[in-house]
Amino acid sequence: MVQRTRSTDAACPVARSLDQIGDWWWLLIVRDALDGARRFSEFQKRLGLAKNILSARLSKLVSHGILRLEPASDGSAYQEYVLTERGESLGIVLHALRQWGQDFLFAPDEEPLPLVEQRTGTPVARLELTLPDGRVLRPHEVEVLRDLDN
Repeated sequence: MVQRTRSTDAACPVARSLDQIGDWWWLLIVRDALDGARRFSEFQKRLGLAKNILSARLSKLVSHGILRLEPASDGSAYQEYVLTERGESLGIVLHALRQWGQDFLFAPDEEPLPLVEQRTGTPVARLELTLPDGRVLRPHEVEVLRDLDN
């Protein structure tokens, strides 16, 4: 088995981010937490993941500050997994992945589930790279500034 290289000290934010959330189960757990899952049994039912694997993933997400454990909201003896601010901010990443998947991984006759604002049901606008003046940029029109002196 090939050992994955750790990127905790990489200069690239993408590499560091993948070091934290690169396990695809983690993103699916965060997706389900954003959709309201809080209990172990809810995650297990939605994902169909073996209990030992799910338990390990949830523990890692807690140790990485993506989720936190809280007493159950219904007052029972159970604990619930709740997204931290750090975890909730992954929503934008998941929405970008959702948008990419809708654009490239669905057949023309397939209708992906729409993304809407919870309260009103209003469709959410596409994520785009924009300048402060609102002009939309294509990904090839941006670059990482590697030399901070220029």
